[in-house]
Parts: sequence; C-alpha cells; structure tokens
Amino acid sequence: MNEVLFPGAVKLAALEVIWREGRAATLDLSVQPAVEAAADLVRRAAEGQEAVYGVNTGFGKLASVKIPAEQTEALQRNLILSHCCGVGEALDEAATRLMMVLKLMSLGRGASGVKWQTIELIEGMLSKGVTPVVPDQGSVGASGDLAPLAHMAAVMLGEGEATFEGQRLSGGEALAKAGLDPIVLGPKEGLALINGTQFSTALALIGLWQAWRNAQGCIVTASLSTDAIMGSTAPLVDAIHTLRGHKGQIMAARAQRDLMEGSEIRESHREGDTRVQDPYCIRCQAQVSGAAIDLLRRAGEVLEIEANAVTDNPLVLVDEGRIVSGGNFHAEPVGFAADQIAMAIAELGAIAQRRVALMVDPNLSFDLPPFLTPEPGLNSGLMIAEVTTAALMSENKHLANPCTTDSTPTSANQEDHVSMAAHAARRLGRMNANLSNILGVEAICAAQGIDFRAPLKTSDPLQRAMARLREVVPALKEDRYLAPDLNAAAQLIRDGALVSASGLTLDMGEA
Repeated sequence: MNEVLFPGAVKLAALEVIWREGRAATLDLSVQPAVEAAADLVRRAAEGQEAVYGVNTGFGKLASVKIPAEQTEALQRNLILSHCCGVGEALDEAATRLMMVLKLMSLGRGASGVKWQTIELIEGMLSKGVTPVVPDQGSVGASGDLAPLAHMAAVMLGEGEATFEGQRLSGGEALAKAGLDPIVLGPKEGLALINGTQFSTALALIGLWQAWRNAQGCIVTASLSTDAIMGSTAPLVDAIHTLRGHKGQIMAARAQRDLMEGSEIRESHREGDTRVQDPYCIRCQAQVSGAAIDLLRRAGEVLEIEANAVTDNPLVLVDEGRIVSGGNFHAEPVGFAADQIAMAIAELGAIAQRRVALMVDPNLSFDLPPFLTPEPGLNSGLMIAEVTTAALMSENKHLANPCTTDSTPTSANQEDHVSMAAHAARRLGRMNANLSNILGVEAICAAQGIDFRAPLKTSDPLQRAMARLREVVPALKEDRYLAPDLNAAAQLIRDGALVSASGLTLDMGEA
C-alpha cells in the first residue's frame, strides 16, 4: 500500500502507519515544479564562476577549494563514498525505510536542489523493497547524520549494500533485481542526500511510538497492581488532578479510574481499612505517568516539525534566487526530544518496578504471600523476576543520562559543537525494550496477586486484560522455568495486546 505525502504537512500518525505496516510512500505531484525550480537554480550556480558551498566547492574544512564545473559529478560521488564510514549493527529495515521516507519529505520541500529523478528513485526503492544496509553507529548529529545517510545514498549510486526479497546484495545488484537504475548525482545532490537529521529523527520517532505504547501499558499494569495490593482509588479523584491542571496527569487519573470502575476488590475495603495512605508508587501513579505523557507529547510536537523540515545545507531559496549556507542540519531539537523521551521511559520503569517490589514483599503487600507463591519456602515464586526488573530499571536510569550535553568537536574543529542526537535516539529502542519487560513482570505479579483475592473480582476491563495475559502466561502454582513467561508478557505490552484487551485508548494528540 502506498501513502501519498505532502511535504511540510505530514502528521506523525501517518508516519507511524508507514513504519508499522511497511507501506511505501510517494510525494504529492504538486511539489514537482518547486523541486525542479530549485534544481535549475543549482545547475546555473554550478556553471557560474562564483563559489557556492557544496555546489562547486569542497566540504567542511575544505570549503575554500573551488571545484571546476566538469568535476562536480565526481565531487558528489566522492562525497557519498568517502562518508560511508558507519560501523555497528545494521539498522532494521522498518527504521531504514522510515529514514528514507523522511528524506523524501525533506527533499520534496523544494529547497534542496535535487532532480526529480532522484526523488523518484527513493520512491521506487520504497515501492520495490530495496532497503539499504545502514550501520547504526557513526553519526554525531551535526552536519546531518552523515555516515548513515551516506550508506543510504550509496545504494542509489549502485554502491554499498541493500536487502531485496530477503537477500543481502550489493547496491547495484539489488537495484537491478528490482528493475531500478542507479543515478548519477548532479551538483549538490550528494550533499542534499547526506546532510539532514533523518536518521536521528527516524529513531527518535520510533522511540516515541514505542514509549507511548509502553505508557499506555503502564496505566493498565498500574491499575492491576493497585487492585492486587488492595490499594485506594481516592488519589484518582478528578478534583485532585484538575486542581493541579496538568493535562497528562488528568488523563492518566481518568484512565485508571475507568479501568478500575466496578472492581469488587476495591469496594471490599472502602470501609475499615487500617491503612491511611498507600506508598507513592500507588498513590502518585497519575502524577508520574501523567508527567511522562506530557513529556512524550511535547517531544512528539518537536519531532513532527522536524519530520517535515528541510535540514540539509546549503538551502536553495528559489524565491530569492540564491543559495544560502546555514545550519539546519544541527540536530539539537531532535537530541533534546530524544533525551526527554528517555527520561519518561526511565521514570515509568522506575515507578513500575517499585510496584513490583511492593507486591512481592509480604510486609507491604497487604496479606499477599511472599513472592506471590502459594507455598513460599519450597517455592521462590516471583522473587527473581522482581530482581530482573530492578536490573532493567537501573540500566534505564544510566541510559537516561542526557546525550545532548556531550558535544565533541569534529572535522578539524569546523564542526565544533555537535548534538549527539543519534546517540540520544539510538538508545531509546533498548530502553523501551527494558521498560516493556518491567511492565510484563508487573502484569504477571499483579494478575497473580488478584488471583489471591478470589472470590473477589477485579473490574471488567481488568478481567479482560488478565484473561489475555492468561492465554500466554498461566497462573504460577509452583516454580517453573519463567523466562518464556516474562518474554510473552513483555510482548503483550510491546504489541499493545494487553492495552487493547482492557479497552484503554489514549490518543497522543488528545488534549
């Protein structure tokens, strides 16, 4: 299926569908005249005598070297090949395709000076399934994501490597098998392809979408945990949250109230409960998860702007008839957004881990058996599952340290302040995986705790969530090999199945 995109006005929801479903994308043909006008301005500049950075000069520290018109094709080709210096694991195909879509959108704004044929080749690669092999390390997020984007561009020249129909092939062979022809780069085209923040932005967007799914999962598991330890719902009263006014907090409290409405467990201890207050991990759930929700939303706003932005250099200002060197390639906004996402992920995991610890501790769990096993002593129950969540929580705390404050000079000090946005965005996948594992363990513990409250039942939405969990994770009656259960529960969080079973729906754009 193909998505037609109008550059400058693409919403995150459309990009998420492209990423999750592997859809192809093309640009609305109405942008073609603007693209061609910019390419014509670049062609005329390349034929002129005036030095124009990136058109008829060297790059970076070599910008003072003037390049003759007859060598501009070689200049652009050399630029791509020399910048293919990525190392590490290959980016997964879905992320690479999203990066290509973002590059397509940026070029389609008509300020980069590429030929329409170049855009058509990216569209053809997306349509036919030619996916460049892009190493995931090597970018510092300034002058663009140079190395990753160079590996993408190399395939367009018939160089590098790509996957096609499950095979890893040379770039030229992959294009040929797909019935596509490599291109010869014109003036500035190589620079337009590798300057830009599309690698960092793609990974930050994926981190955002995964974090949003985890945040929803966190509300479901928190509700289950609250019933498991027979916690109070008084802290969820709407007036508390409206008096403070934060939209995410109001939304989180409302969602949790709705999920717990009608719980027999909750109704059973409204009167006569000797506990005055629950620990913060129960009492302050809406405040923490709500703050994370607000942070994710703000990051989403930044990333939607960046996804639609022109971030190469120099920029072709057709209306003004000139080509201007600037710094839109500097990925500071993306780095900041990714750092914010990382903090939200870490805090959601931190409070969820404390709920797990609460449920397995007989001193705090309000009469649940130690480590949630029917025969403690003979069985260790969920003792080490809780330890695993502590390990993952701690790892995420370390990974949440900001990346954007860790600039280092590069390129002979020409590029003397960099964003580290690629680092900031790249670690989000690992952090989200850790968080979904923590939430999976929480779901297992909470379901186990609720089972111990029988014959009292939890609410209908939470019963549905438990039933979905029990399809892949049976109740723990005696010790067994637990790793597959933890993986299965985490997968229910990652694919949204647990949230879907509960009926919870949270829109990232909802006010």
